Amino acid sequence: MRAEISTRFISLLTKNTLALILAGGRGSRLKHLTDWRAKPAVPFGGKFRIIDFPLSNCVNSGIRRIGVVTQYKAQSLIRHIQRGWSFLGGQLGEFVEVMPAQQRIQETWYQGTADAVFQNLDIVRSYNPQYVLILAGDHVYKMDYGRLLAHHVSNAADCTVGCVEMPREEASAFGVMAVDENLRIIEFQEKPQDPKPMPGKPDKALVSMGIYVFNAPFLYEQLIRDADDPRSEHDFGRNIIPHLIRRYRVFAHRLHDSCVNMVDGVPYWRDVGTVDAYWEANLDLVTVKPQLNLYDKEWPIWTYQEQLPPAKFVFDEEGRRGAAVDSMVSGGCVISGSTVRRSLLFSDVRVNSYCTIEDAVILPNVQIGRHAVLKKVIIDCRCVIPEGLQVGVDPDEDRKRFYVTEKGVTLITPEMLGQRVHQVR
Repeated sequence: MRAEISTRFISLLTKNTLALILAGGRGSRLKHLTDWRAKPAVPFGGKFRIIDFPLSNCVNSGIRRIGVVTQYKAQSLIRHIQRGWSFLGGQLGEFVEVMPAQQRIQETWYQGTADAVFQNLDIVRSYNPQYVLILAGDHVYKMDYGRLLAHHVSNAADCTVGCVEMPREEASAFGVMAVDENLRIIEFQEKPQDPKPMPGKPDKALVSMGIYVFNAPFLYEQLIRDADDPRSEHDFGRNIIPHLIRRYRVFAHRLHDSCVNMVDGVPYWRDVGTVDAYWEANLDLVTVKPQLNLYDKEWPIWTYQEQLPPAKFVFDEEGRRGAAVDSMVSGGCVISGSTVRRSLLFSDVRVNSYCTIEDAVILPNVQIGRHAVLKKVIIDCRCVIPEGLQVGVDPDEDRKRFYVTEKGVTLITPEMLGQRVHQVR
């Protein structure tokens, strides 16, 4: 009976919630991967885009009123949402609605995350939500937002911040929340040299995930106040949250308490904001027991995907055998007489004969010529890899043509190969 009441309670909360996914950022640390697309539109995991994770979390949690706030080079993102996320029933008041920058309130584009919501305040108010859930559109994780909302209401909070536990030595790259024993936030630290530890966990710090729950009227008040402050950068993390901590009831919610399908009890959350982090998170999926379970039927990740034939492996001769080991290969791929190891191939990748592919993340619609050797690489959409190209063998030679990270991952785009791609990516 208790479980039934709890489930009913959460379903009412999610029904009365409007989610806003902030998807307007470029994500410059991803370098050339975001030259033609916003970070949330970057492909991930073989067939998804990064934004599919917060969108799927919303739908699976029972939140069916969702706005996606866009700005920077959003065409591929808008197209993806139109094609893959139009299945919600508008007649039932369910929707995924794109909110592009329109200069609705003033003659400027979005100045920060808070300003992005403020400039859409008339639209938000028209839906008359009881709660507003603010989400980042560029993180990879599985989370039941219903539990987050229930925690927010049970604390009688004005604002609740989604947080993830992180080793203190790694937390200095993020915004850190100092909390008391009841998880009430008492201080916010922006990328501190010495992050404050959690109560009872001296080796851990609580890092903001860029997830915020607000009581709707309270959010409106704070956005209007912030918009009138000429000293503000109009950002949730830098301005809104620090202002609230000293004056109102602001609590932290641990991802551990709402993460779905944890592996070995460890919650999964990744900010894939650098080329190295993006490569590592994708290749983690090809391991025997990845921390992110994409085979979970109870909490699926939804997306748009083309209708493609199954992957095919052809030729079985010595020195010319189509094979993939410890790899994920998506629909439409053809591995023709080549060997693929520890790699992730997105849809419609063609690998011609006598190639060696290792530790590679290959995005959709890539053609790889014969005798190519590609190791520890990311290859962007629609690249045509020349016959005999060797990458990952001589880093100094790679740097002359491509982008190579500090950890030795080589990023290749069509432009680096002297190829012009006119299609939206």
